[in-house]
Amino acid sequence: MILSDSVSIDAPPEAVFGFFDKLVRVYLDWHPDHILFSWEQGYNLRVGNVFYFQERIGGKLMKKRVMLTRVERPTLVEFAPTFWPMRVLLPRMLFRVEPQGNASMVTAEIHLRVGPLIARLNRREFDAVREHMRLEGVNMKRIVETAPALSHGATN
Repeated sequence: MILSDSVSIDAPPEAVFGFFDKLVRVYLDWHPDHILFSWEQGYNLRVGNVFYFQERIGGKLMKKRVMLTRVERPTLVEFAPTFWPMRVLLPRMLFRVEPQGNASMVTAEIHLRVGPLIARLNRREFDAVREHMRLEGVNMKRIVETAPALSHGATN
């Protein structure tokens, strides 16, 4: 099962990628339910670096420690939980940035290994995740389109 959301952003892929480069600065503005973001190993978007974040989804506090597993500037950021048993159910999450003329289509994906029964039993939780992803897309669009400085440099 893949939970997915896409948003068109009136900015080139480099500007969108600048958003991810500056997560320490923009994380709390990205979504009202975002609580904390910190780098735990490394301090930028490089494969192997680890970050930790907290957010509320559907009223539940989520704490995630993830490792960057793939970074292709300026089109892909992929990460996975550092806790290996969690990777069985949640093998990867990603943001894909596809150029569309002078704009970009940004797609967020959460890949889950759950069958139809689990999906049905957890429908409300998955709907809350979808809504969270949708609002992240709306806010990313607003932040990137109104903060062109995000596209300059790759430091946090």
